[in-house]
Amino acid sequence: MKEYDAIVIGGGPAGSTVGALLAEKGRRVVILEKSKFPRYHVGESLMPFCYFTFERLGIVDKLSGHAYTKKHSVQFVTRDGKMSAPFYFFQHMDHPAATSWQVERSELDLMMLDNARDKGAEVREETQVVDFIYEGERVVGVVAEGKEEGQYEIRASMTVDATGRDSLFQSKRRWRKRDPKLNKIAIWTRYKGAKRDPGLDEGATTVAYLDDRGWFWNIPMHDDIVSSGIVAERDYLYRDTRDPKAIFEREIENNVWIKDHLSCGEQFGEYWVTGEYSYRAEHCADDGIVLVGDAFAFLDPVFSSGVYLALKSGEMAADAIEAAIETGDVSAAQFSDYGERLCGAIETMRNLVYAFYDNEFSFGKLIRKHADLRGTLTDCLIGDLVDKDYGPLMEAIGGITELPDPLPHGRAPIRNVVRK
Repeated sequence: MKEYDAIVIGGGPAGSTVGALLAEKGRRVVILEKSKFPRYHVGESLMPFCYFTFERLGIVDKLSGHAYTKKHSVQFVTRDGKMSAPFYFFQHMDHPAATSWQVERSELDLMMLDNARDKGAEVREETQVVDFIYEGERVVGVVAEGKEEGQYEIRASMTVDATGRDSLFQSKRRWRKRDPKLNKIAIWTRYKGAKRDPGLDEGATTVAYLDDRGWFWNIPMHDDIVSSGIVAERDYLYRDTRDPKAIFEREIENNVWIKDHLSCGEQFGEYWVTGEYSYRAEHCADDGIVLVGDAFAFLDPVFSSGVYLALKSGEMAADAIEAAIETGDVSAAQFSDYGERLCGAIETMRNLVYAFYDNEFSFGKLIRKHADLRGTLTDCLIGDLVDKDYGPLMEAIGGITELPDPLPHGRAPIRNVVRK
């Protein structure tokens, strides 16, 4: 049986980041991915701070070489079509990262998985992980099932759960804790030939409001495609039907801007539906295993933070794993700093999400009262979330709306040292 330094379960952005960075360090890494890439995935809008992980991975030039729509800003639109002043990233950030991308995730994810391969990670697609192998309380490997090989075991010093919203480890351990208020559902689809705004705003991510703080996303992509979706409470969306197509067409009529922009386009493909939108695991790690990306936590997508948190958690986890393997201590305690920093970043964005869903709050109102904080707010919107104190901004937001208490869970459990 071949021994590895790390088993990574899942080849999406979080898993491929961990795999690439560890392989680059000379570690023996295997990535087990249940699908065959390329495959469709939602989450096309990238925060500017994704750039820095892409830079470390060495794929910025590849991204720039694609014909992806350039994303210069995010903008907010009321039900009657009134638009906020766009938050232009370049007005706040003099760096190439100020221009982000609206990507085709099937292409991006394949690019990242191939990058991990190129750096030396072994990649096994169409391979499902069905269980974990333990020695005492420590995870020492997995039981995998290949399309042709059947079931077999793989062992490693560390295992990484990067299974996305499947959240394999937290599901088996019953660690998933839903956010007490952010339990929305989403319905989305794609359009060809929809209207685009002129100039720099052509590639803007637009958040368009519905009743009771539901909202549409509008993401202009390459090949004249637009990704459009609704996020709202279940009772609101399912009030008279459960047919996603009928719901989507009904809600288009409830926002002037969305109706105007989609009316000239042609819907194609599926209508996708997902629920249980916001959650976090009880712990970010256990002895011999660490959780990254959506396998650890997912936050309502209103600010497009999903890919950024996947990339950043993958990068931070790779560094923590390297240190753990180097010292021979792969206990959960070695991921305490990882958990604290990641939960801090998520809590900052979670506060913004809670404020967004309060009918008494608007970013316009915030900036009118605190014009000096516009740049700080933009820092959040571009993804500068890790190791940064947003106390003054949160205090200002808290003067308009009630912010949630920080969630107590998500940190690493502390146990005795476990040597590899």
